[in-house]
Amino acid sequence: MTVPSHLHFFIDPSRCIGCQSCVQACSECDTHKGESMIHLEFIDRARSVQTVPVVCMHCEQPTCAEVCPADAIKRTGDGVVQSARKPRCIACGNCVMACPFGVPEVYPDRLLMMKCDMCYDRSSAGKRPMCATVCPSQALFFGTHEEIAALRPQSRPTNVFRFGEQTITTRTFVMVPRGQAPAPLLDVTAAMGDEPQRRTVRLPIHGAVPDAADPFAEVEV
Repeated sequence: MTVPSHLHFFIDPSRCIGCQSCVQACSECDTHKGESMIHLEFIDRARSVQTVPVVCMHCEQPTCAEVCPADAIKRTGDGVVQSARKPRCIACGNCVMACPFGVPEVYPDRLLMMKCDMCYDRSSAGKRPMCATVCPSQALFFGTHEEIAALRPQSRPTNVFRFGEQTITTRTFVMVPRGQAPAPLLDVTAAMGDEPQRRTVRLPIHGAVPDAADPFAEVEV
């Protein structure tokens, strides 16, 4: 069985509410051995509580597979990059360092790299991955381009990402507001390079006496 070519994984960071339903559901997938292959990241901890689910992007030319010295990571014919194969994986961590999306994780107790495989036992049968079945806000969606276009008329999917001089095309799509970036490319490096807004915070003064008029100082960060 293979994942039907007309079905795709779409991530909409703007709709994530941080409930972690996806994290719990992922661990219940039969092929994940009780481990969750998805986690949440804060987009900007200093300025926002907005989170985004991190799943494998399933690159057309997966860097994780290219740097694996044991040839343990394979990409199937339908474009899904699998977890490392148990007999071959040496848990060296090369894939962890190479992935630009921060997806692979080595489990020392298993001596194995495991990651999101799009719930391959389900998606290859035309079913939705576990995370997409439970996401209450549909930040994770599995379906066709026509379906996502009807659901998100103000957004568009992109699957081409630029990291410095490297351009990566993926099977998984990220939804971005229309007009935010030239279609279909999303320049990740440029987005990360935005100058953070300066702000003033009040921090306690080291060594200030308890009855000081103001034991705090204003500091720009």
